[in-house]
Amino acid sequence: MARANRHHIPGQVWHITHRCHKKEFLLKFARDRRRWLCWLFEAKKRFGLRILNYVVTSNHIHMLVVDSGPNVIAKSLQLIAGRTAQEFNQRKQRKGAYWEDRYHATAVEQSDHLVRCLVYIDLNMVRAGVVSHPSEWEMGGYNEIQNPPERYGLIDMPYLRELCGISDSEHFTEQYRQWIQEAIDNDRNQRESCWTESIAVGSVGFVEEIKARLGIKGVGRKVERQEASRFVLREESEAYSADFGPENSSLSANNSYFLDVLLENSID
Repeated sequence: MARANRHHIPGQVWHITHRCHKKEFLLKFARDRRRWLCWLFEAKKRFGLRILNYVVTSNHIHMLVVDSGPNVIAKSLQLIAGRTAQEFNQRKQRKGAYWEDRYHATAVEQSDHLVRCLVYIDLNMVRAGVVSHPSEWEMGGYNEIQNPPERYGLIDMPYLRELCGISDSEHFTEQYRQWIQEAIDNDRNQRESCWTESIAVGSVGFVEEIKARLGIKGVGRKVERQEASRFVLREESEAYSADFGPENSSLSANNSYFLDVLLENSID
């Protein structure tokens, strides 16, 4: 597979999803999920990856990151996925692919849509029926947002607060907790395909701008209205099963416009 063109959009927020090869539960062991998080931290140190949220499940991951420089996201993803796969295969004396080749990347507008995406990521394992609240899942960003560590944190808390429009840390922590609880109380923890099947989510102006940036690859892609103020740029979906009840759904393998990364066995 040839490397695809990568588009750098300074400051753009991306929701990234990546699944294990053939839906296998290759992240079912906590030690492997922790190693994935270790390499996420290494990518932050090595490339300056700006992380807003994350969750690691048994067979796929979600990340919300900021495009902070040319190839920062692509290099980070190569490092994280490549090293995680190497360590697992060496320990298990296993050969073959560990991840699907392509990541799904959805551009998210920095507004209420960003908040909804943050909550959607945190509620992943609640939707799956594994936990009743995101605080019960160790491998996610919720607990870090509620209790930011003094050292070795993954999430860029100052920038996350800035994007959410809340400068005071205590106020933000409480507001975030309320966002999560309101979603659970009002049964707004159902799967929303826009976050895993769309190229962009936001206002009509934002989505049209992303489409324009795609150039010829945007021709024929539909801008659809989902709610009064939410529009999406659609792509052809592909069947994907995460084997997690409500999470059994499509994660497109064809959204390669911005982040189509060839995973290699050796990462420099």
